[in-house]
Amino acid sequence: MTYTDPDGEGTLEFNTMELFKSLGWAVADCYHETFGVGATLGRDNTAQVVLEPRLREAIAKQNPGLSTPALDLAVTELAKDRSILSPVRANQEVYQLLKDGVKVTFRTADEEEAIEVVKIIDWETPENNDFFLASQFWISGDYGKKRVDLLGFVNGIPMLFIELKASHKALENAYKHNLSDYKSTVPQLFWYNATVILSNGSKSKIGSVTAGWEHFAEWKKINDEGEEGVVSLETIVRGVCDKTRLLDLVENFTIFSEGKGETAKLVAKNHQFLGVNRALNAVQEIKQNQGKIGVFWHTQGSGKSFSMVFFSQKVLRKLTGNWTFLIVTDREDLDGQIYKNFASTGAVIEKEEHVRAQSAEHLKRLLDTEDHRYLFTLIQKFRTDNGEAYPKLSDRSDIIVITDEAHRSQYDTFALNMRNALPNAAFIGFTGTPLMAGEERTKEVFGDYISVYNFKQSIDDGNTVPLYYENRIPELQLVNENLAEDIAEIIESADLSDDQQAKLEREFAREYHLITREDRLEKIAEDLVAHYTGRGVLAKAMVISIDKATAVRMYDK
Repeated sequence: MTYTDPDGEGTLEFNTMELFKSLGWAVADCYHETFGVGATLGRDNTAQVVLEPRLREAIAKQNPGLSTPALDLAVTELAKDRSILSPVRANQEVYQLLKDGVKVTFRTADEEEAIEVVKIIDWETPENNDFFLASQFWISGDYGKKRVDLLGFVNGIPMLFIELKASHKALENAYKHNLSDYKSTVPQLFWYNATVILSNGSKSKIGSVTAGWEHFAEWKKINDEGEEGVVSLETIVRGVCDKTRLLDLVENFTIFSEGKGETAKLVAKNHQFLGVNRALNAVQEIKQNQGKIGVFWHTQGSGKSFSMVFFSQKVLRKLTGNWTFLIVTDREDLDGQIYKNFASTGAVIEKEEHVRAQSAEHLKRLLDTEDHRYLFTLIQKFRTDNGEAYPKLSDRSDIIVITDEAHRSQYDTFALNMRNALPNAAFIGFTGTPLMAGEERTKEVFGDYISVYNFKQSIDDGNTVPLYYENRIPELQLVNENLAEDIAEIIESADLSDDQQAKLEREFAREYHLITREDRLEKIAEDLVAHYTGRGVLAKAMVISIDKATAVRMYDK
């Protein structure tokens, strides 16, 4: 077929197929596919979405000596009707079969019961799998017939859905109209889907089968986060559809999160994929970096907590060792929140009271006499009285300490205690804000940055709402030109002694009364009300006060 319009869908489709060829995929135009005896792809009809001949050949290759009954049962299990399940549950069920293998029970020639786990995909050696890209692929459902632009199969399983639009058409229409139509018309296709790519040539986005349009994201970098980001279909295809990267994304960067009565399938975004893989490389070099895995700075709102899950789960799958992850936070509510994040994705299956340390002694028992993959504790558990040395909790070298907001002052205070408690452990710090001057102790414990996804990058990618600062009613004048530096220096001191407390009160008393005097708070309250009621848009607001007492006064005003 010849395409004359350089900006049309046909030309874009042809060029994309050529790109897949360069990545080692087999490709074919399936517009005139035949069915039944001598079928082009081995399908009996257009309702079938699994290419069984390719699936059978792949299974036989990856499971040498597998009996025919076991192979038949595995194919039947994968291809069976799942319409009774919700779309996301069907997708989750298939995902587990692909990731863990299909467990089949059958009778041997001697009429004995046998159980085998049939491997469907070779995750370790991508080249051992069959990668096939079909264009113009016809599918029938209960509500009609559709033709997919591009459909990527791995071992006969339709894992990659690509919808293309002409360059002059809005990309969002590919989601709102085309993808939504496919999901309702031929839902069986999406039981097997790993990821969705939408593109009009100049703009391209990737998302999961359950993602709303706002959660589809660009994929700007291919090999490493140090590259200059480029938005293009070629970038997203090379970055996602390379055989090794695609299987890595499916196996290690896909999770199902249970929350608010529904399940969401989450596929890592570009910055999470690159950042976590950098962290994994650092784990492999623990001896060289002396247990300092590094600081993982991904700005707030960019999915940092799920990056923790991706990181720990990939370590457990890919690196040899009896790993235990100790997740350290500094607030009870944050500890509970992070525990729930891990539990909602299925990473933690133990009961809450079993894995959340209640004391140093409890933590010691959890680490050394019980076998857990994940443990959770507050940093305050590493407190000692009167400068005493913290007792050793474990000599294990397969403990990885993950701290959230690793540069807060209390981590600085208790850093040595953590090291004394776990002398052979490795440390990685996750933070949503950058390290500041004076936080050298953080680097002493965790090492330097291993991954950076800053505020500007997150705004550019649409993951974080822009932040604007407007200076208002500056009627308060202070004589002390070094007030900001003086206050910062005092506040940075955590766990204040009596002398330090007295110094804080002495140095801060005069400024505090000026800042919180009644007439000034009244003016601020009036300005806030006038500003937010006059904006013309319905929006949330956060009011930050110098202390709780002032916050209550402002609330009343």
